[in-house]
Amino acid sequence: LLGHTDWVFSVAFSPAAWHIVSGSEDATIRVWSTETCTTVLGPLHGHSDSVWSVAYHPDGSRISGSFDLTVRVWDSLTGDHILTLGGHPGIIRSVAYSPDG
Repeated sequence: LLGHTDWVFSVAFSPAAWHIVSGSEDATIRVWSTETCTTVLGPLHGHSDSVWSVAYHPDGSRISGSFDLTVRVWDSLTGDHILTLGGHPGIIRSVAYSPDG
């Protein structure tokens, strides 16, 4: 899967396994087709530093964590930025959803 311009730190499969989301040192997020191995969404810009963790919500939306001390939520179909959670005193190294969302 070619597209990021720096290290890829995290990948996660969508609930239906049709897509993979990736977060990179290049501060972007990309969504890939598992069938064609091509980018279907992104790059998603918004983080000001590396994206260390990505995860899909059980209903198919995803979330990312970053060295820029924010968690950003993106719509998995449109790439629209939905929400930014700030106020973290340190680097976010991992994000996850509970099984019930």
